[in-house]
Amino acid sequence: MEGASRGAGDAGGMYIGCNIELPFEQFLNPYRDKFVEFEHFFVRKVMLVKYSSAFIVMPGGFGTLDEVFEVVTLIQTAKLESFPVVVMGGEFWKELDDFLRNTMLAEGTISEADLQVISPADSPADALSIIEAGCPACE
Repeated sequence: MEGASRGAGDAGGMYIGCNIELPFEQFLNPYRDKFVEFEHFFVRKVMLVKYSSAFIVMPGGFGTLDEVFEVVTLIQTAKLESFPVVVMGGEFWKELDDFLRNTMLAEGTISEADLQVISPADSPADALSIIEAGCPACE
């Protein structure tokens, strides 16, 4: 998240970090303007979603997948106002996209419209174009 927080600061914006208390891996970002620290993942996810108008997701681990699928599920079930979910680094997400299409879609557990909520991008310009266009499945 260093890139996002530094970029926000360089552009004159503010970056507020939503940190989670973990026994390892997680450290406060030194480039944040302010932060809120959470003990539980579900509270952090609620706060991340509550004030979002788009999600830009960087390659990550289980926590990243948890957050992406939570947001997509909330959009899919209309429990959350629809907005673009952009996954950065298309190659990183390719095998997951293949699984979603070749297994879940093929088995009928998700629809083609569900897949349209997630948009891959390989550059910041691509991500911005996707966000400006809005979510194709969110209309």
